Amino acid sequence: MKLLYLFGPNLNLLGEREADIYGSMTLKEIENLVKQEAEKRGIGVVFFQSNNEGTIIDKIHQTRKEIDGIIINPGALAHYSLAIRDAIEAVRVPTVEVHMSNIFAREEFRHHSVISPVCRGQITGFGYLGYLLALDFFDKTGRIQKR
Repeated sequence: MKLLYLFGPNLNLLGEREADIYGSMTLKEIENLVKQEAEKRGIGVVFFQSNNEGTIIDKIHQTRKEIDGIIINPGALAHYSLAIRDAIEAVRVPTVEVHMSNIFAREEFRHHSVISPVCRGQITGFGYLGYLLALDFFDKTGRIQKR
């Protein structure tokens, strides 16, 4: 099994920005933690971060035949990127949406994700543990058939 972890805008600044909301771990530290856990389980992982919507869409398209699942934290793009939503729907790769903060306990505009309807589920509010919970989902359910 091989999973693609996608990180959207501003997640490259983890560890520097709003530690009270996102914690103190850097993106690299989170990636290392996920990679170690994935290796224990025999799961391959690929990580990709971009601040650009189109680059994220390109990555979804480019890897669609190489991966068994997507874990995406689209950041603020979750609330308005119909293009990322359409890319996820088009490639038919099982996807889990992750948000480190509890988006429902924040500003009203963060309460709605246009991406979640095309995902298997959404994990929100557990900080970096959300990425491990998503890994656990794919591990426990095995090779999920593409939709």
